[in-house]
Amino acid sequence: MTVLHLLVGTTSGNTEFLADTVSEKLNQQGIETELHYEPEFEKLPSDQPWLIFLASHGAGDYADSMLDFYDEINDPQSPDLAGLNYAVVAVGESCYDTFCEAGRHCDKRLQELGGTQITDRLEIDMLEDDPEEKTLNWLPAIADAVKAL
Repeated sequence: MTVLHLLVGTTSGNTEFLADTVSEKLNQQGIETELHYEPEFEKLPSDQPWLIFLASHGAGDYADSMLDFYDEINDPQSPDLAGLNYAVVAVGESCYDTFCEAGRHCDKRLQELGGTQITDRLEIDMLEDDPEEKTLNWLPAIADAVKAL
């Protein structure tokens, strides 16, 4: 059975709230999820899909809860992730020129390691968007992609 692993990179808690909401909605649609609030790269199954919720902070840095994950995917000995299906929800504030930089970097790096993006990256502007509404409008795309796996 396919389990969608939700990896959560948050500093203030907003991104965690979005991941919790998405998990609940997907469970209601019969998609099993597992939340990882401080994802440990070596414990994540690359044969199951990942949905990464990642907030940028500072100068486009990864949220604190995903700093170890960042180190792992940027290590010169990073594993081959061919076979990994994933999607990214990037969260940031458009007043910074590094808007959603962490999510964009993560998306690019997973592709470089052989991962396959299963739906377009969602970018949420905490200054302009209603984060929950925007995420729920995007939810059918991720649900359909996971069901097709």
